[in-house]
Amino acid sequence: MTSVSTFNPPIRTLMGPGPSDVSPRVLEALSRPTIGHLDPRFVEMMEEVKGLLQSAFQTNNTMTMPVSAPGSAGMESCFANLVEPGDKVIVCQNGVFGGRMKENVIRCGGEAVMVEDAWGTVVDPAKVEDALKANPDAKILAFVHAETSTGAQSDAATLCKLAQDHDCMTIVDAVTSLGGTPVLVDEWGVDAIYSGTQKCLSCVPGLSPVSFSDKALDVIKNRESPVQSWFLDLNLVMGYWGSGAQRTYHHTAPVNSLYALHESLRILQEEGLENAWARHEKNHQALKAGLEAMGIGFIVKDGDRLPQLNAVTVPEGVDEAAVRKALLEDFNLEIGAGLGALAGKVWRIGLMGHASNQKNVMLCLSALEAVLGQMKAPISKGVALDAAMAVYA
Repeated sequence: MTSVSTFNPPIRTLMGPGPSDVSPRVLEALSRPTIGHLDPRFVEMMEEVKGLLQSAFQTNNTMTMPVSAPGSAGMESCFANLVEPGDKVIVCQNGVFGGRMKENVIRCGGEAVMVEDAWGTVVDPAKVEDALKANPDAKILAFVHAETSTGAQSDAATLCKLAQDHDCMTIVDAVTSLGGTPVLVDEWGVDAIYSGTQKCLSCVPGLSPVSFSDKALDVIKNRESPVQSWFLDLNLVMGYWGSGAQRTYHHTAPVNSLYALHESLRILQEEGLENAWARHEKNHQALKAGLEAMGIGFIVKDGDRLPQLNAVTVPEGVDEAAVRKALLEDFNLEIGAGLGALAGKVWRIGLMGHASNQKNVMLCLSALEAVLGQMKAPISKGVALDAAMAVYA
């Protein structure tokens, strides 16, 4: 048998759509001694994680906790628990992840009524209102707050208000927005929301923070049919993550990953939500100034952009995959490719969590300019760093 050596990953700077760079404090927390998932000390930490997540989501929802699986499971948790066979759900799609919402509705036996907008634009509230009026029996409005495939950020407050005006519940995808831009669950009146730990929370991948309103929990408790997923059935999960210190065994929680989440949320609390939001915006503005000085534009119009996820156009005649390969091999820098309809047309540059800092902005601009310059791409050279520094000055 061939011997297998210890795996030592290269040290990368992660500026793609996720995962993002993980704080050394979080990595240290991950390495702490494993204890039982029903250990009294671990249960105490679980309560702290719930409280810290409530703060991050800006909610008092008692059912706020991390699903023991990545963001896609958080999404499925919301749909599997709230959608029953025959339910009508209005799904907004302006990128890849609205399409995944549609798939969840169908697999739960529901009827998906699609509201579609062009990739790179936000969800149009007027179209949503028309759909709500045309479907008074709709149970849920589902939309992506921060569309990771395009970098567009939709108006969650307005969309939630429209749903409330039509007696409709809401499911919101906040995978890329939580910790990077305002997510105000109680103020907006969100019924179910999910996120991921590997984006602006700068934790390791593999957990999905979720939060459910009391109204949503009432719907879940009074379902006519069983939740199709045993593992994600909140009626069962509440026995482990519900209120109080008493825990009923449901599954073996990822103990060390939860240590890491606890530490990442502590870091967010220490910085302060408003300060974190401002930091992401400042670094976005610096990156934007540098890229535009170079001659690289954005696919999302100003005002609708996510500061933490920048979808930018590939210069004419440039092999975008070759650029990404050169950045990875020569600079240990990862940026993301386009998805779906945008494949080959854009790069997705992340400025998320621990990775959202001045050093990374300057590294990305200088490395990108060097690679594109070597490829004789049609860009302006020698101006990007000065433009970015002017923002920081």
